[in-house]
Amino acid sequence: MHELELKDKQYIWHPFTPMKDWVEEEQLVIAAGKGIKLIDINGKEYYDGVSSLWVNVHGHRKEKINRAIRKQLDRIAHTTMLGLSNIPAIELAEQLVAIAPPGLNKVFYSDNGATAVEIAVKMAFQYWQLKGKNRKQKFVTLAGAYHGDTIGSVSVGGIDLFHRIFQPLLFKTIHAPCPSCYHCTLGAEPATCSMACATAMEHILEERHDEIAAVVMEPLVQGAAGILTQPPGYLKRVREMTRKYNVLLIADEVATGFGRTGKMFACEHEDVSPDFLTLAKGITGGYLPLAVTLTTDEIYDAFYGHHREKKTFFHGHSYTGNPLACAAALANLEVFREEGVLEGLPPKIAAVARKLTHFWELTHVGDVRQCGLMVGIEVVKDREKKIFYDWEDKIGMRICRHARQYGLIIRPLDNVVVFLPPLASSAADLETMLDIIYRSIYEVT
Repeated sequence: MHELELKDKQYIWHPFTPMKDWVEEEQLVIAAGKGIKLIDINGKEYYDGVSSLWVNVHGHRKEKINRAIRKQLDRIAHTTMLGLSNIPAIELAEQLVAIAPPGLNKVFYSDNGATAVEIAVKMAFQYWQLKGKNRKQKFVTLAGAYHGDTIGSVSVGGIDLFHRIFQPLLFKTIHAPCPSCYHCTLGAEPATCSMACATAMEHILEERHDEIAAVVMEPLVQGAAGILTQPPGYLKRVREMTRKYNVLLIADEVATGFGRTGKMFACEHEDVSPDFLTLAKGITGGYLPLAVTLTTDEIYDAFYGHHREKKTFFHGHSYTGNPLACAAALANLEVFREEGVLEGLPPKIAAVARKLTHFWELTHVGDVRQCGLMVGIEVVKDREKKIFYDWEDKIGMRICRHARQYGLIIRPLDNVVVFLPPLASSAADLETMLDIIYRSIYEVT
């Protein structure tokens, strides 16, 4: 065993990791990256099939982003935004407003997706207090939702495995059914799934809108729930209902933003402008931690006042609006524009869709879900009877570890094999990676 792997096992506590398994099993230590490949300490190359946890967009060591960070380093690495501002943060805010759904004109910086969501939750709560609607304190969340791991973001989440232990610490929310057809909690057929879930949501809003501050949702795709895709029109219907019942809409695009669904933001697919849009992950191209919460002039204006009025949003972070991260984000957006990244996605998405049709040949594939370049392949014991593998089988982990011997790094969500490659991947690269996944599922099951 390499000395570095030994030191890792001695000193590091890894996220979302059963550490006894980690210590007992052989692990990879990454030394470098180039393009869409990662390179371990032994020099072996692997496709980065999950974009280093859904953050990498244009590949590793993208020269334009590298140069932008070096250039900013020659100016200043960090300065607080509490009482000051900085050039990259100002320029980035202007560009984000220009590409965001209409009406989102104000940018609040933080440094990760969970805090971006927590900021939106706190802003929504305080907004109604400032407007004199003191009863509007509840939040509607979707079954299977994941919005991060801080106490506030866990409170608006809905994944029992991650969250049940923390129940005594959480504030209570109102749960709406998950709109995924395959996992529909209402038992609806795909043709009626969207209508059934929308009806359930409307019933909640109609009955309790006087006490509801906002609906919090991941638009189009619930990522950590297993890449659960929502029926077309569901997002737009929820937006219409929130307007009808005077409830705010928080769209969490931490995972779906920056091209993952085929458009810059998932909300664009259904022409939806939420009251809050949270972004992180791909915002810097996968280089540095940065997050933003965008909101409307109407929300901002409720907080607008003099010192004596105490309307201030009392929230902030030491690294808010970090100049290095903002410089990387500006370069990321420049790559999107100059290289026509979004315009180049349709043929790649189509290539993935064609390849995925073959996965139904595998008897242990229960469902195949795709939205843009977000893919979830659900592995089951029995497809016809919907019998799932037990947690102890570690089927998703075994498949993903098996794929490493063929040069692909992917990560499962329980029994779902997740595939979220860098947008820079060519159609040929995407097909090769999917061939490895197909082979790995076949050989393990």
